Amino acid sequence: MIISFANQKGGVGKTTSAVNIAATVASLGKKVLLLDIDPQGNASTGVGFMDRSNLRSSYDLLTSDLPANEAIYHTEFKNLDVIPSAIHLAGAELEIAELDSRERILKRGLAIIKDQYDYIFIDCPPTLGLLTLNSLVASDGMIIPVLCEFYALEGLVQLTNTVENVKAYHNPGLETIGILITMYNSRLNISQSIINDLRNHYGNLIFRTPVVRNVRLAEAPSYGTPILYLDKFSKGAQNYMAISKELIERTEKR
Repeated sequence: MIISFANQKGGVGKTTSAVNIAATVASLGKKVLLLDIDPQGNASTGVGFMDRSNLRSSYDLLTSDLPANEAIYHTEFKNLDVIPSAIHLAGAELEIAELDSRERILKRGLAIIKDQYDYIFIDCPPTLGLLTLNSLVASDGMIIPVLCEFYALEGLVQLTNTVENVKAYHNPGLETIGILITMYNSRLNISQSIINDLRNHYGNLIFRTPVVRNVRLAEAPSYGTPILYLDKFSKGAQNYMAISKELIERTEKR
């Protein structure tokens, strides 16, 4: 199953969630590929790929005829592979803009490897441009991380409208797997109020476990290590383990 992590807003925990859910789902015995299609390359860094200057990447997948399996690298983490990002991705949208069926390039590229994995997780850039469109067209589902803040609902309305357009014109099978609440602070009454509002609007789409604000979780990227392998007893690791189990439960019912 191919799942995109998408939100047009930056700083919502999208990459943190993609990296940690990919690693945790893989630790539970699933074969997982993490595809980094964000030019910033933070998901690649998060699984230990700091220097990517000489690596094949998602840029090559989009702009050349490179088979996807030639851009796959093994990580040091159980059952987890990665197709890393490249800085050239920043210009990829201009390079593919005039191509026929430009929104389906990634879908065609992933077709030859899709059956090799239980899950392919795509970390999208914080925009709704061609890179994100390619990801959503290639995906069976999407996860939407949102901050536990007052404006979360407003941003979700914009994104869900975009998803409806993608379903109508490009990928009718695209489903929202779930909405993931990040940066939760249980000591603030407003946090619980926001969660209640989101659940009133989106019901069971909201994952049962929110991701709490957690220092170790923030430190993990600097080590190039998912939180599960840095501190498996931390609150962040426990949150992502619960979310990953729920994700498997949700997707295996489909």
